[in-house]
Amino acid sequence: MKNVAIISIICLLFIVGCGGNRKSGNQSDTCIIVDVTANYPQKELILQDFMDVEYIALETTDEFLCQNVILAVGKEYILIRNSINDGDIFIFDRNGKGIRKINRHGQGPEEYVRYDFNKVTLDEENKEIFIDDQRRIVVYDLYGKFLRSFKRTSGANYSSLNNYDRDHLICRESSVRNDETSTESRPYAIISKKDGSMVHDIRIYFKQSINPFVTSDNGEWVFILPSYFNSIVPFKDSWVLIELASDTIFRLLSDYSLTPFIERVPPVHSMNPEIFLIPIILTDRYYFLETLKKEIVTGQPGEPFPKTKLMYDRQEKTMYKYTVYNDDYTTKRTLSFSSLHSNNEVAFVQTIDVLDLIELNKKGELKGKLKEVATELDEDSNPVVMLVKYKK
Repeated sequence: MKNVAIISIICLLFIVGCGGNRKSGNQSDTCIIVDVTANYPQKELILQDFMDVEYIALETTDEFLCQNVILAVGKEYILIRNSINDGDIFIFDRNGKGIRKINRHGQGPEEYVRYDFNKVTLDEENKEIFIDDQRRIVVYDLYGKFLRSFKRTSGANYSSLNNYDRDHLICRESSVRNDETSTESRPYAIISKKDGSMVHDIRIYFKQSINPFVTSDNGEWVFILPSYFNSIVPFKDSWVLIELASDTIFRLLSDYSLTPFIERVPPVHSMNPEIFLIPIILTDRYYFLETLKKEIVTGQPGEPFPKTKLMYDRQEKTMYKYTVYNDDYTTKRTLSFSSLHSNNEVAFVQTIDVLDLIELNKKGELKGKLKEVATELDEDSNPVVMLVKYKK
């Protein structure tokens, strides 16, 4: 039977919310309060002090020449595709050795039309790859053999797919909506890996829906969320669920119950333009967050929205602005977090430009593991994969 978790923001704030302590930066450890308008002090961090870092030089052969879009990272395998959507999926092992290349691109019943980086899920336990190609979800084995396909529940369009457990995926229906009068989120769904059937339907309730688009100077609609945004973020043995129109970010526990995790102030519906709060990476000690203002900065390319990087220190129970440096460079190199949620080992992954590494190595600006990897590269090498892992 489908279970629906109904959460009322009003009840949460006054009954089971973060509690009476309204001072941001001096809060309980179970639910923190973040003032998105506050000017927090600055803090500098060294990445290697709180994360483990692994660099993987991908094998380069005539068969394994790939670009830099990482689809998934497991304990044994890495899946990568090219920047162009040519259908190629390259499978490397965690040492960087090329295993195989698969391509089932096409219009047929056993093929995928297209795929986005956040809509490919690697299930190593069952040795399967799930691809949402916007028509349905297609399942292959690790050799590219078609296994099955299934339609999304109620014809939904999922904005992301995540590996929930051995038998289930957790996903989110698309947040794009025409009805701005809605007072409930589109479902976060726990679905069967076997046939896509709904197991649990989880919703967050709020005052009113918020349009996730803004109009640019030339009249075009621009989606405000960054490309790496995921409304479902793993945290230990649970998942954190993000709804822009809600003042509370919730944590989904293993029994499918929801508990308040982060409360933002002032209320999002009281702001014009709105400022959104987005969790990016959550570790045992630090919560890395971003604020995103719903207005376009004229002339700024890429993602032209004002943002602020915030970090909550659970040990000090204090909020900061932050800068993170990678200690494998001899000069101060900042690192910007994005997120690819593959498993509870890897928090963040990115590729590093080979030509940049070769040049920096010649200048003596690399050290440690990164220098060792760069020494073996040439200008025709595949990208280097950087895995940022939770410390054990």
